[in-house]
Amino acid sequence: MKHQLVSVIFILIFKTTQSESLNCIHRDYGKGGTVCVCNATYCDTIKPLKPFPPRQYYMFTSTKDGLRFNMTKRNFGGKLKNKGVLITVNTNVTYQKILGFGGAMTDSAAIMIMSLSEAAREKLMLSYFSEIGTEYTFLRVPIAGTDFSTRRYTYNDEEFDIALKNFHLVEEDFKYKIPLIKYAIKLSRKGVKLLGAAWTAPPWMKTNKNYNGIGFLREEYYRPWSNYHIRFLEAYNNCGLSFWGLSTGNEPINGFIPFFKFNCMGWTPSGQRNWVADHLGPALENSEFNKTLLLALDDQRFQLPWWLDIMFGDPKTEAYISGVAVHWYTDHLVPELVLDKTHNSYPNKFILPTEACFVKKFWQKNVVKLGSWSRGEQYAENIIGDINHWSSGWIDWNLALDEDGGPNWAKNFADAAIIINATQDEFYKQPMYYAIGHFSKFIPEGSVRIKVQVQGTEVKVLGVRTPAEQVVLVILNKKHKDVPVSISGAPRGYANFVVPSKSITTLIYRDKKIPIWCI
Repeated sequence: MKHQLVSVIFILIFKTTQSESLNCIHRDYGKGGTVCVCNATYCDTIKPLKPFPPRQYYMFTSTKDGLRFNMTKRNFGGKLKNKGVLITVNTNVTYQKILGFGGAMTDSAAIMIMSLSEAAREKLMLSYFSEIGTEYTFLRVPIAGTDFSTRRYTYNDEEFDIALKNFHLVEEDFKYKIPLIKYAIKLSRKGVKLLGAAWTAPPWMKTNKNYNGIGFLREEYYRPWSNYHIRFLEAYNNCGLSFWGLSTGNEPINGFIPFFKFNCMGWTPSGQRNWVADHLGPALENSEFNKTLLLALDDQRFQLPWWLDIMFGDPKTEAYISGVAVHWYTDHLVPELVLDKTHNSYPNKFILPTEACFVKKFWQKNVVKLGSWSRGEQYAENIIGDINHWSSGWIDWNLALDEDGGPNWAKNFADAAIIINATQDEFYKQPMYYAIGHFSKFIPEGSVRIKVQVQGTEVKVLGVRTPAEQVVLVILNKKHKDVPVSISGAPRGYANFVVPSKSITTLIYRDKKIPIWCI
């Protein structure tokens, strides 16, 4: 009886511990913020779901000073108290649906995640995909090699194999990517959508006979290149994985750049139009994968909407394309209004940002800035701007990299939301990780952007209504001062609070008088 009592007490303590969040263990590398250190025995978490009464709202705050998803709950008040920023919410005016948020399972990311011990690896995967983490619902999966691989390769490098008899997945798939993708799906309660993208065709199909540099797909290989994509879907399907979508190819503009140093293949929009209309579109439609969506462009914002204008000059191409994928690397040069223009021109095509990261500049010794709050802010600001201008989600680049921002065969190193120190068997969650999490954790697929009016310019705000009829507001304060805020438009009066300096806050409340769940 005594032993049974001890066991019951232990179980109760364990369950209580599991129901509480674990705090960040900070480490400061002098880069303008801190990382949260995780290892085989410890990693910070987010509290599991709990119900809350309709009169309350919950706030989750991360700050440059060290808060990470710090939860507070407050009651709605009857009157407007603050003289600061007024945010007016109107759930009757709605815009686009949200598809989700995520990152990329590149070769490098998978290799680095697998370099951790099993216990540390589990904590990293829980951090991204489980209910005690940020709950990613997208994984972008390269079709064969990218610069974030340890070597150059495709799945059919044997020359002139038009029938693709030698097509085969490789060790990077079987040993690294596929096991981790399956693990992510197992951990997720929301599901994980896979989006495939190819960087280049095999060199023998290209005009320059190389993986990189100026080169284009030869027209006589349009059909084999389409079949290559189908073979990829078949190979992963045989491993138990199905793909939600495919892009028409990563960054086609790179194939026009002299001496371009990593995997690429150039396309003109008219060339892609013909390839999709006559080859890839029909190949998908006539296969068992005809539910797989096709995304056009997968390149920079400055190519919108003119790239689509040319591609959609053929109605067949437009019919095959479901959405447009866009990258963030020229966003500082091109206004968000081009996203509005793209939506207005093609309202039935969703816009999905599919790649973002900080890439090493030639003058930098090391691109990784451990703990940079500024980079987290830039992520949050970009997500808010994109979604407020018709984007339906946001996908980061590598899930994890090493301390140099690799491995990368082309030495095109980049920063990542999680950095792995395999020697110490630990990993570091950067402010970028928490910035994305303020959206991915609280905005599920099927949420709808709602009208939000902000009085003043001191904060940036995104508002959505979830399928569970809750309102989620993400508020970014880049100022070096606290900002008083009031929320108007909630069913139970005003919400009055202060947004800390240099912070990201997610606020959640019930929109209707129905039971919902919140953290």
